[in-house]
Formats: sequence, structure tokens, C-alpha cells
Amino acid sequence: MQHGPVVRRRKLGAELRALRATAGITSGEAARLVGWHQSKVSRIETGTSGAKPADVRLLLDAYGVTDPQLRELLLVLAGSEDRGDRQHWSHAYRGVLPPTYRDFISLESQASAMRTLETTVVPGLLQTAEYAREVTRAAVDGLSEEQLDALVEVRLARQDVLNSGTPLRLSAVLDEAVLRREVGGPEVMSCQLRRLIEAGRLPHVRLQVLPFGAGAHIGVTGSFVIFSFSSTSDLDVVVLDHLTSSLYLERKEDLEAYTEAFDALQHHALSPDDTLELIAATAAGA
Repeated sequence: MQHGPVVRRRKLGAELRALRATAGITSGEAARLVGWHQSKVSRIETGTSGAKPADVRLLLDAYGVTDPQLRELLLVLAGSEDRGDRQHWSHAYRGVLPPTYRDFISLESQASAMRTLETTVVPGLLQTAEYAREVTRAAVDGLSEEQLDALVEVRLARQDVLNSGTPLRLSAVLDEAVLRREVGGPEVMSCQLRRLIEAGRLPHVRLQVLPFGAGAHIGVTGSFVIFSFSSTSDLDVVVLDHLTSSLYLERKEDLEAYTEAFDALQHHALSPDDTLELIAATAAGA
């Protein structure tokens, strides 16, 4: 269990090492091809040190890697700002975004699928502007109105991943408490519930509510997110949010445990159709 940047370095290094091996090139040969010392290649492959996007491009060229999607994903792990239509906007907000949030946005913008359990609030990708403002105001003390406006803009800009040419596939399980917690007052909550209904009808969004009647469940330990990538499952990662930081889990056994937990939560949750009916009924009484 590591902070995001460490996880990303290790994942990048492991992938580059595998690509080098596939190309039949030793680390010494790779170093000579790009004009480095062998120790630099080793440090990058073990995640001991980071790699600049330019370094990654050199290695990928040396290994004959031409798959544009794989190249783009590895450049994201290296910290490239050139992330296509899904995230070019984020650079303007670097001054107000903490590093862990930037890491999360980076993963979210390049993932092919996202599975999330939310036990307290509506997932950020499905929040209205008014709901996002109230949640952010409550979660972060001492924000000026300008800072609050910027963070709400970021929250809304993140939602473009659901509207791109190849949208993110989102599967969300919400505890019923998310629907019942009145954030921002009745009007804000009513609009937010209607937004959930709209999102739940999208073909790439699967929304399910875990009703109070389900009793205790594995999700009582807290919310989590699982990001999956189409290029390789080795880059999949679990994200756990805490008050002051986010933790990233990448071990195979962690991924399997959280995947099994999410599958179990989906099994006990209402079906997507029944979920939309419950949300509509809740909105009517909000």
C-alpha cells in the first residue's frame, strides 16, 4: 500500500521491463540504444527513480512499441501533460489541486473502466454543481470563494470522461444513505437525485443502490474505487480515500480482494432498474 506517485513509478517500471524482455533486449543493450548508463535503466525498471516522459518515449522507440494507447498510458504514468481530450484541462488548476488529487484525476482520465462503492456522498463523476459545492465546502475548511469555485469547476470537468468518444465505463454501488443524506437542502438534493436518474440511463453507466434492508455488508469498512485499463490489467489499481491523503493498492491479492468485494456488493444491491425506481421515489419525496 503506497501513495500514488510510488505506485505509478513501480507500475511504469514493471511495464517497461516486460516490454524490454518481449523485445529480447538486455538492460545493458537498452542503455546503449538510448545513450544512458545501465544503472538508469535499472532504477527506472525497479521504480527506484521516476522517468520523464521523454525518457519513456526513448525506451518505447528502442523496444519497437507502436501501440498508441499503450504508449499514451505509459506516458501518463510518467507524468505527461499530453493526455488527449480527456484531461488537457487540468493543467490550468495545478495551483489548487494537491498531488494526490492530480494523481487520481490522471488515473481516472485514462482508465477504461471504474468501479466504485460510495457510502456517504454521490460519486464525483455524477455530482451536480450545487451538490459538489456543498460537499467541497464541508470537506475542506478555510476555502475562499475563488478556491471553492475552482474545485467545483474541476469536479465538473472530470465528468467529461463520461461524454468522450470512448467514454469511461462506470459501475457504482451507492449505500442508500447517499440518497437520504440531505446535502445542501431539499432543492439541491432533488436536482442531484434527478441527475442520478439521467446518468443511470446511460449505456456505459451501471448504477445500483444497496438498500438499508441489506443489513451489514462488506462495504461498511469504507468507500473505494477500482480503476481498470484496457491495455493491461497489470496497471489496475484500487484507491482508498482518507481525510488527508489517498492510498493506492496495486498488489494482485489486493485487487482480487476488492474485486470480489465489489462483486458481492453488486449481488446484494438492487438491480439497475429497481435502483432508478428507488431514486425516483426518493426524489419525489425530497
